[in-house]
Amino acid sequence: MAIFDYFGGLCIVIVIVQLLRIVLPWIYENFLGPCVFGCRVKLSAMGEWAVVTGATEGIGKAYANELAKKGLKIVLISRSLPKLETVAKEIESKHKVETKVIDVDFTGGPEIYTKIEKQILGLEIGILVNNVGMSYSYPEYFLAIPDREKFIGNLVTCNVLSITGMCRMVMPGMVERKRGVIINVASIAARIPNPLLTVYAATKAFVDKMSEDLQTEYRKDKIVVQSVMPGFVATNMSKIKKPTWIAPSAETYVQSAIRRLGIAGHTTGYYPHALMKLIIDTMALFAPVTTQRLILSQLTNIRKRALRRSTNKVT
Repeated sequence: MAIFDYFGGLCIVIVIVQLLRIVLPWIYENFLGPCVFGCRVKLSAMGEWAVVTGATEGIGKAYANELAKKGLKIVLISRSLPKLETVAKEIESKHKVETKVIDVDFTGGPEIYTKIEKQILGLEIGILVNNVGMSYSYPEYFLAIPDREKFIGNLVTCNVLSITGMCRMVMPGMVERKRGVIINVASIAARIPNPLLTVYAATKAFVDKMSEDLQTEYRKDKIVVQSVMPGFVATNMSKIKKPTWIAPSAETYVQSAIRRLGIAGHTTGYYPHALMKLIIDTMALFAPVTTQRLILSQLTNIRKRALRRSTNKVT
């Protein structure tokens, strides 16, 4: 009887230890760290310039403004030159910092990186925000994606090759100076079931995994690499127009995410998103198939509504 009591007590201790290994870091990342310590990286000391891709709206524009607020000069990279020039003027007027704009389409080929490299040559870049990305117009089954080959090619080129291309150009200077920050904007889709957005989720899983291993490789060179995995944010990409508690404005989201820099290598960046992921992870732990089916059902309903709206527009 005593031996069973011993093993029973040991099992309880093991379970408690495992729970603490999950709960304590979660509390530190989402409450204690951001609220008590805030951003653990002195951003203005990383370098003179910050580079932000996908910088004309949403999360990218919010990062550009937040970094300019801290006194960094900003290189804005995006597809539309008129939008870039508008954002650049706003930042210069509001934050009194120098800006530079580079108009490229990240679904393009190697020539876009040649253009970027020429225009950033000689700049002391301390921060790189890899934000540019694209997603589905609406959730869809893999084999039913409209113009599937072209769309998937563009999606992978934009979401994956942009990360590797920008890191390849910017990181050598960071390594040489032994300081720098790379913020890679992934998605909560990288870590939870995301059927009907399968290729998008897979590209964001790449971003998250690359961030993790890049940090391991270059930690010795004092480079900070963070994977930011937002849930719903009120942006044009998400098609959410009005901010809510669960879907904040891009500005609210980025202010929250920056407070986790130097605290968490992987972060949802925003407490309600962390809570949502925790709930989904807990459900998946006990009922993985049911969780997958539940998310599939929700995304199927979103797909149906999108197709109905599309049909109504045509008719």
